[in-house]
Amino acid sequence: MTSDTTTLDASAPRLEVDTLLDDPHTRIVVCCGSGGVGKTTTAAALGVRAAERGRKVVVLTIDPARRLAQSMGISELDNVPRQVKGVDESAGGQLHAMMLDMKRTFDEIVEGHADADRARAILENPFYQSLSAGFAGTQEYMAMEKLGQLRANDEWDLIIVDTPPSRSALDFLDAPKRLGSFLDGKFIRVLMAPAKVGGRAGMKFLNVGMSMMTGTLSKLMGGQLLRDVQTFVAAMDTMFGGFRTRADATYRLLQAPGTAFLVVAAPERDALREAAYFVERLAAEQMPLAGLVLNRVHGSGAAQLSAERALAAAEALTDRMAEDTHADTPAHADTESGAAPDATAGPAPAPDRDRDRDRAENNLEATGIVDLDDGKAGSRTVGGLSPAAAEHATPTPASAAQLAAGLLRLHAERMQVLARERRTRDRFTALHPEVPVTEVAALPGDVHDLAGLRAIGDRLALNPTDTDNR
Repeated sequence: MTSDTTTLDASAPRLEVDTLLDDPHTRIVVCCGSGGVGKTTTAAALGVRAAERGRKVVVLTIDPARRLAQSMGISELDNVPRQVKGVDESAGGQLHAMMLDMKRTFDEIVEGHADADRARAILENPFYQSLSAGFAGTQEYMAMEKLGQLRANDEWDLIIVDTPPSRSALDFLDAPKRLGSFLDGKFIRVLMAPAKVGGRAGMKFLNVGMSMMTGTLSKLMGGQLLRDVQTFVAAMDTMFGGFRTRADATYRLLQAPGTAFLVVAAPERDALREAAYFVERLAAEQMPLAGLVLNRVHGSGAAQLSAERALAAAEALTDRMAEDTHADTPAHADTESGAAPDATAGPAPAPDRDRDRDRAENNLEATGIVDLDDGKAGSRTVGGLSPAAAEHATPTPASAAQLAAGLLRLHAERMQVLARERRTRDRFTALHPEVPVTEVAALPGDVHDLAGLRAIGDRLALNPTDTDNR
């Protein structure tokens, strides 16, 4: 076991995760970042830690890979919060988890803001079905809609949101405005005008320019699609203002003091470049940034041995082995006995020939069973020893030196990774010295249960002076 310490500079502000989670005024934590940096795992680990410290928590994930359900021991997550079993509730906390169902959330909005007949007409409309299942920005909008529903319910002390992965800024911040603008925009109003007035009378009501535009739209979109859109718009006429109102309310909720954004990144150049953009965007939108979670940071229990010194020692061992091998090898050696062949020697006596043939036929040598061409593949042993003897065999000085040289080279590679991660992190902290940072030491394997999530939570809250045995 080695003792790895966090590598964060003392001058960098420290993100106090436990202080954030324990603060009763913190009601929403939003984990954002690009894909593949451990954002879902971080959100789940925060949920487990907060629940076991006494808070009633719900984790909302947008991740369709269902890793969160597996790690929490839940067979399946859906649009309804499910309680997570196995969490220590002795402090009075609970943990629930759910995965956003984009279409179901949209359906709930319709059902909650329309009478039964109108809701059925909307839900069965082909254009609505396409819009609710895959319209650009719908997933992000519905994530914020579900967040608003959870917060209005006031059933949980803390809501942790795992946002959709984004490569182009913070799409989920733009989505509520974008979808709200679409549903409440001039284009929709134009499509709604014929349906509002009704049939041919509506077309007579429209001026010539409107009629020409509608005809053009019919050609571009197809007559049936245009009719579906107009029917959808007419049915949802009373709900358009609600979309805009809820989008604005959710946006204000994200700006409220009770919300905390955590930017999650890996210690890699591209991930931290994106994290820097996220930090700048959040500041521009006046969103409350709690700090940066630098995930999967590598460490070493022998950091005092630099990569250069390790490589130099490995080279010295390799050179010494080469010298020893050259010194111990005679100029003319027989491959079996090490003695020089005797050209004048006659054929071996008959008993010796019979013994050699018997050994060859039965895979025998003087030192034990060996693997010859006609032997069993599983009978191969080291140096001709039996399996039991090979297990307890003492390494020769040469093999020990080879092992030491290989370990030194592995250590050198690890130290080079550490140095690269530090340089990348230091560039970020130099650009954003005001952003608190916590580093999460990399686990030796994947997280697949509550124990793994607890381990991540421990690393999230690790103090710079603490050590972590791995």
